[in-house]
Amino acid sequence: MIARTLPANALILAACGGLMGCVAGAAPRASTEPPARTQYLGMDTRLLEGDLVSFLVQVAGDGGQPAAIAYTRCAAAQYALIRGYSFARHVRTNSTQRGGIWEADGVYTISPDLPRGTRTIDAEVVVDDCKAQNIPTV
Repeated sequence: MIARTLPANALILAACGGLMGCVAGAAPRASTEPPARTQYLGMDTRLLEGDLVSFLVQVAGDGGQPAAIAYTRCAAAQYALIRGYSFARHVRTNSTQRGGIWEADGVYTISPDLPRGTRTIDAEVVVDDCKAQNIPTV
């Protein structure tokens, strides 16, 4: 009965039944679970001196180092807004990986006016972008 109601390529798929070796040259997957999505594990904010602030974040999953760095940027932008400022300037970011978790320490200055330099952040624009990308800001 199946042969009469399914097209030929559907029969081949049905015969394979989800087995990994049906496609020539296909490598078996290590797991049947989908890859882990980026998990934002939290952040610490440390006021270093005056307008200089450090954001320590942790990220797990498939986002890796770029996700950790983006998380510090989002935290800095939101922090600037919370403090009543409109801008931040990136000073430096250090990152490491430990046991599958990326940690980043981003240092920024915050200011009410556009700071000097090329690595400036318009806090409102960045926070909106972070929300669009589902990156936490708090």
